[in-house]
Amino acid sequence: MELEPLFEITAQIAPPILIPDTPDGTRVIVHVTGGKFEGPRLKGSVLASGADWFLVRSDGKAGIIDVRLVLRTDDGENIYMTYTGRAKIGPSGPHGLATTPVFATSTKGKYAWLNDVQAFATGEPGPGGVTYKVYIPK
Repeated sequence: MELEPLFEITAQIAPPILIPDTPDGTRVIVHVTGGKFEGPRLKGSVLASGADWFLVRSDGKAGIIDVRLVLRTDDGENIYMTYTGRAKIGPSGPHGLATTPVFATSTKGKYAWLNDVQAFATGEPGPGGVTYKVYIPK
């Protein structure tokens, strides 16, 4: 499959809330506090509107990503973005993030085409946030 860049997104995050030793593993709830995104067809801000309901599996080998957030384009459109995926777990924590974002926005707006997109993303955590490169099929 040939992919083209949709945007790069950097989300700032709050300190995590930990719920250790659940039957499924350790739940790590990470609230999104802001950020930005920019690509060839759209750019804007990540609103302080969502969180990652991350789960470090009980075997400790991988983490399950479960994010919901809102993007606001520079021209004022709101886009609901959700994604799930996996993260490798190493000695210093999660890395090697792989996700599958989908979008929901007004069917009458400029970005209605996003409602039909299945995106793919890779990312890495950084100090106080996470950055993803998001791609769509050509």
